[in-house]
Amino acid sequence: MKAIIKTGGKQYKVKAGDILDVELLGNDESDKVIFDSVLLLDDGKSVQVGAPTVEGATVVAEMLGEVKDKKLIVYKYKRRHNCRVKKGHRQKKARVKVLEIKGAA
Repeated sequence: MKAIIKTGGKQYKVKAGDILDVELLGNDESDKVIFDSVLLLDDGKSVQVGAPTVEGATVVAEMLGEVKDKKLIVYKYKRRHNCRVKKGHRQKKARVKVLEIKGAA
C-alpha cells in the first residue's frame, strides 16, 4: 500500500518501512506520529484521491530522532561597495519511520 501525505508544507510519497526526514514535529524519540493529511491512497487494486484529503485514512510512523539537513550557504554581495556577507544554515529535521498505512473504512 502506498500513500501521499502532506506535512510541513511538503508532500511525501510513502509506503510501509520507509524512513523520511520531515520538518520538526515537536515529539520525543520513539513516539508514535499519526499523519492524517493523506492526499492519495493506493492499495494496488484501486486508487483513492482525496478532495483535498482521503477521509479516514491515516499513516502511522515512529520517531527515530532529530537530524540536521545539509548546509546551505547564503552569500550577499553589493558591487562596488565592498559589502560581502557569507552565512551558513543547517535546518533541523525529524527522522520518522513509516510503520503502517491505514485505509479509509
